[in-house]
Amino acid sequence: MSLKKILKKIKPLDTEKMKLARLRQDSLTKPTKSLGYLEEISIKICGIKRKIPSELGRKVVILCAADHGVVEEGVSAYPQDVTAQMLLNFAQGGAAINVLSKYLGAEVVVVDVGVKGEVSHPFILSKKIRNGTANFTKGPAMSRQEAEKAIEIGMELAQREVREGAGIIATGDMGIANTTASSALISALTGFSPHLVTGKGTGISHERFEQKVKVIEKALALNQPSPYKPIEALAKVGGLEIGALTGVILGGALMQVPVVIDGFISSAAALLAYKLCPLVKDYLLPSHLSQEPGHRIVLAKLGLKPFIHLDMCLGEGTGAVLAFPIIEASLKILNEMATFEKAGVARKNEQRVKA
Repeated sequence: MSLKKILKKIKPLDTEKMKLARLRQDSLTKPTKSLGYLEEISIKICGIKRKIPSELGRKVVILCAADHGVVEEGVSAYPQDVTAQMLLNFAQGGAAINVLSKYLGAEVVVVDVGVKGEVSHPFILSKKIRNGTANFTKGPAMSRQEAEKAIEIGMELAQREVREGAGIIATGDMGIANTTASSALISALTGFSPHLVTGKGTGISHERFEQKVKVIEKALALNQPSPYKPIEALAKVGGLEIGALTGVILGGALMQVPVVIDGFISSAAALLAYKLCPLVKDYLLPSHLSQEPGHRIVLAKLGLKPFIHLDMCLGEGTGAVLAFPIIEASLKILNEMATFEKAGVARKNEQRVKA
């Protein structure tokens, strides 16, 4: 089945279930909407899962990793070897995402979609398309066929996890120089200048930041990605892990489970997924606000409001997994809190006050 046909199978949220969830929220022993965004999260999940009361289910972080040829341009504070080294660290349970996921009861699925060289470990799922992208200051990062393959791999991963019991998916990433690719892709898809969407990534100096912006400007001028051709834009200036995460988001929406997006790299994938199928926006839960300036721009474009502000910019899915207990709390309120009627508590006095 073609990608276009698969995208047509993604359905809108169940608005009737959302109305019922709102009615239940309003019947609970609290002033109406007093729990703010916490109420909206639970209502949205009921619309996604088409069920009231709704349960979260098994929590999974799909972490996609790949390398980037543009690292040759000196845009990162770390050498490219770190991608493969960190992939092994994930597999061995030693990274921040492993610690947080273990603590919060989530599983981490580590996927190699384009890491340079061979990285072998029983806990690494190899879906390698190629050994990293090409340097996009000299031509396209990858072929269109490779970009489509990355998206298809992500969709397959999400569908597999849901079939195996996942009720919510978080996106995670790893790839030295992937903030450069994400900045280029976001600039291409939004029309915002590289200076506005680009940040310091792994903590580069001001001089290297200026070089990073020039590299992105050069890549955009050379490759001419169009905001109206999202897959072509991915092929020209994106990354393999960004494509795979795009597929994870689309696959989650197709399988009717909420997808918690992490930071800047995940937001690039979310924007691309939205360009391919606008309905996916309603399946997204934005976890946190990254230090990267382009993250705020993308979230504003998508009309999404993050609910964690911790000045994070690590990636890996760390911000997304921290959102899990907040999401779980929203459903606990909906499912377990007493109604006014059951608790015997009087509702707000709505009688008119006489003049």
